[in-house]
Amino acid sequence: MQVSIMRTPSGSFSMIAIAVLLCLSAVGGINAQKPFNQTFDTPWTGNYDISADGMTTQIWLDQLFASGFNSKLSYLFGDFSMYMKLVPNNSAGTVATFYLSSQGPTHDEFDFEFLGNTSGQPYILHTNIFVNGLGGREIQYRLPFDPTAAFHKYGFQWNQDIVLFWVDDIPIREFVRNETATPYPNHQPMQAYCSIWDGDSWATEGGRIKINWADAPFVVTYKNYTFEACPCGNTTADITACQNSRYAYPGPAARNLSTHGVHQMEGVKRGWLKYDYCWYANTTTYPECQYNVV
Repeated sequence: MQVSIMRTPSGSFSMIAIAVLLCLSAVGGINAQKPFNQTFDTPWTGNYDISADGMTTQIWLDQLFASGFNSKLSYLFGDFSMYMKLVPNNSAGTVATFYLSSQGPTHDEFDFEFLGNTSGQPYILHTNIFVNGLGGREIQYRLPFDPTAAFHKYGFQWNQDIVLFWVDDIPIREFVRNETATPYPNHQPMQAYCSIWDGDSWATEGGRIKINWADAPFVVTYKNYTFEACPCGNTTADITACQNSRYAYPGPAARNLSTHGVHQMEGVKRGWLKYDYCWYANTTTYPECQYNVV
């Protein structure tokens, strides 16, 4: 067991125990433990702490700066997970994230965005998928646990056949490949990103509740980031190699939801679901709404 340093809202430090981190080496797959700075670029502003062992990262939002970080490498297909502990108490107006994204106006992107709340109200998990620059695929969930009280695991599974979103190893969302109807994200390498920023124009009750800066800094903690994925440059050779790798074709068990997984996702829709873009979507623009029906 290792020890990390957490900055409290008052600016003092407290000690917390953390589990050992596994992360990705430059040759792909799960490899030996690596410190944060070997896998991720330094956060974008000074609003961060990296634990003494390099395995846990905290970033925070204050009235001067947002904060975030991204992976040094880009990837095409694989499994990506991150343990997060969200901003406690009154986090209204803040948005904490874990997402994958490529670059440019026709980018691909998979989003976990955690919309802050007033004290005692549930966090809203806002998810989205962009393909070739088209987003608008928002699905929101009311988390059935307090994501500020303990770490929870959030992840993406992405291969040539399916994109799955997971919370604590429970599948909550799928995007199935059916390119006769909808383009599929299978040729743009993506980096992993984490951030916290001021979203009070929309994040909490549609922007009605604003950030209370007297409660700043708003701290989110990340640890145990594990990627098993295909590192990918932007050359044709790199992309082709990942498109033909074991990450693109991991076998039948990883290319469809099991019967148990289907039942789990059905339970999530019954118990967690707040909003689904397919309730109102034009199926000419979003034809996947006709077949992503679990």
